[in-house]
Amino acid sequence: MKKKQKPRSQSRAEKQIISFLDEFKSEIATFFEINSEDSFELDQLHTHFDADDKKLKQIFNGLLDELLEEGRVQRTETGLYATHKNAFELIGKVEHVHKNYAFVLIEGQEDVRIDTDDLRGAVDGDTVRITLFSDYRAGRRREGRVEEIISRGKTEFVGILSRWPNYGILSPDSRRFYEEIFIPEKALQNAQDNDKVLVRITQWPSRTKRMEGEVIEVLGQAGTHNAEMHAILAEFGLPYKFPDDVQAESEAMSEVIPPAEIARRRDMRQVLTFTIDPADAKDFDDALSVQLLDNGNYEIGVHIADVTHYVRPGTALEREAYARATSVYLVDRTVPMLPEKLSNNLCSLRPNEDKLTFAAVFEMTPNAKIVNEWFGRTVIHSDRRFTYEEAQEILEAEGVNERPSEGEKQNGLSPLWGGGGFFLPLLNSLAHQLRAERFAKGAINFETVEVKFRLDEEGKPLGLYTKVRKDAHKLIEEFMLLANKRVPEFIHRLSKDKSKPNTMVYRIHEEPNLEKLRIFAAFAGRLGYKMKVENEKNAAKSLNQLMADLEGKPEQNALEQLAIRTMAKARYSTDEVGHFGLAFRRYSHFTSPIRRYPDMMAHRLLQHYLDGKPSPDVAEYEPACKQSSEREQLASNAERASIKYKQVEFMASMEPNRVWEGIITGVTEFGIFVEITETASEGLVRMNDLNDDYYELDKENYRLVGQRTKKFYTFGDAVKVKVKETNLARRSMDLVLADVKSNRNIATTRNEQNRKRNVTQSEKRKAGRRKR
Repeated sequence: MKKKQKPRSQSRAEKQIISFLDEFKSEIATFFEINSEDSFELDQLHTHFDADDKKLKQIFNGLLDELLEEGRVQRTETGLYATHKNAFELIGKVEHVHKNYAFVLIEGQEDVRIDTDDLRGAVDGDTVRITLFSDYRAGRRREGRVEEIISRGKTEFVGILSRWPNYGILSPDSRRFYEEIFIPEKALQNAQDNDKVLVRITQWPSRTKRMEGEVIEVLGQAGTHNAEMHAILAEFGLPYKFPDDVQAESEAMSEVIPPAEIARRRDMRQVLTFTIDPADAKDFDDALSVQLLDNGNYEIGVHIADVTHYVRPGTALEREAYARATSVYLVDRTVPMLPEKLSNNLCSLRPNEDKLTFAAVFEMTPNAKIVNEWFGRTVIHSDRRFTYEEAQEILEAEGVNERPSEGEKQNGLSPLWGGGGFFLPLLNSLAHQLRAERFAKGAINFETVEVKFRLDEEGKPLGLYTKVRKDAHKLIEEFMLLANKRVPEFIHRLSKDKSKPNTMVYRIHEEPNLEKLRIFAAFAGRLGYKMKVENEKNAAKSLNQLMADLEGKPEQNALEQLAIRTMAKARYSTDEVGHFGLAFRRYSHFTSPIRRYPDMMAHRLLQHYLDGKPSPDVAEYEPACKQSSEREQLASNAERASIKYKQVEFMASMEPNRVWEGIITGVTEFGIFVEITETASEGLVRMNDLNDDYYELDKENYRLVGQRTKKFYTFGDAVKVKVKETNLARRSMDLVLADVKSNRNIATTRNEQNRKRNVTQSEKRKAGRRKR
């Protein structure tokens, strides 16, 4: 029996041949880039490149064919060879990730690296037209330069002002903005030294001009709680004040519900109804009603605040709701989509008050099967407001029946159990069955970590904790998901033309890119977790198994977040593509119109179809879907920024030499990111602080490897760290490994090597451009 041979490694000669081919191909591409206005016959090209013998001509022709396939060279109608008109020009968005370089993100293509000197005044977030350099090799990242700034991503920036006698200098807060902004004296607006200010750019930088701006708002002294929270809102372009006409409109609204309005609705004020919300909530936009039916089934009502009764098209309130699209939740405050009179009063389903609602009412069997459903406008009267903690206490109490007796129902208004308390175990049982059915159909069980803070009167963090989701939270979630699923399904069934379904605003989540999932699976495999991702259904099952395997492990949060980033982002659209993460064929957002504009659109569309009207044009709703998705992303970024600020502020108040346990959550060319387990705070251990060896990035294995000791730091490794430095303005934290001993000689050598490498690469590039 023959022995199985090991794969033969490439010889030195083979590597030299491959290097020669790369060099030759690059020369051909450069020739076409330089002579982009000319066309050439094949014989002319052979002559120019001295391809005289048959062997060299074959090599040349093969490389030319590769350039044709890559779209970098084209054949003209007359058979000549020329530069493809779009071969080296691309349009994308700048991500200025490092002071020395940026990446331009091209949709559907690999990112392009741009040296800061080649940005030509472009800053993070700008949309630009770039030219690729033609001398990149196979396996190397593409590089290029900016040719034109098509549009500016932002024109206003937040930062700390340094005030001088005749001018000011703004140091922007953004970690991706590396240039200071000069502010003339006349444009300072009485701002003082160390103020947090919002500045509008009046002159963008060029080779001969510096960046200049004007102060448009003073937010307060840097470091004060209110100033920093307002700065975060301003940084992401989120308003915290309502225009006067919006406030006036809301204040003018009557709190009295006319009898004629009640008569138009299904009156459910006599049906037991209650809310379950966080202890500090004020905007109660959903309630549950429940009653037992004579046939042994249950009638469960999901009642949602009827915001669109109050906010009508063409009003100032409608304009503002569309512009904001969502409420924003910072660590200490809510910035509502609607003014307080609406969000916390008229529309809020407060206990012991009659309220107008839009409802989905289901008749359900004890095994959670829906046998009947009804959708429409209702009027309710909430009997009780539960906090999640109160509801959970009832669910965890011993001896509570899932189906209350007649006596228990009659005596159901005691302080703890009243207003639906006895029905909570029943609803919890139904919710468990609905949840099990979702997961059986392929829903993914992502449980993200939510960080909460205990703040003093001045907003300083006294402590932080991670929110734990228990059955009370999941109970409400399941019935909201049920309504969000059944509403679009009902609208779809009403379609008169099945080939052209009724227009609806969906919350969509596209199926994942299998190639990205395979890369993630390979990564998880290196950490000891097996995944199968042959197809979408198999991928969902495998992801759920991974979530179960990660439960309670130190690397749980890091890997879960990485898995989420591998997925497509959920967004709003009129396209009916389903929701992969929830395993729903159709899904909308219907249950939170106080804080989400898409829910208002869903309410209006549902009433439109209930009135028997034809399907409206998709074009009326798709721009609003895009606007809502974009505003949601901004709000999410602001929320994360406020959490990051408070995390850094909290860590800055800790004992400086305290040792923290953490997990490596990222490995880069410039260091390792570590998440401190106790506080869920992330910081950077810079390469310069790994002083016991000279480390290099092993990208394939997600680790840094020491050249001398062969010691390595890998994603998911447990480490111990100390806080080296905190920067509140940048919301960043530098860490050092607690068990690494400094070796000054190695640190000095590494710094010198990095400096020489950067200079050499830059000089090579500039020399190449001068030569061309």
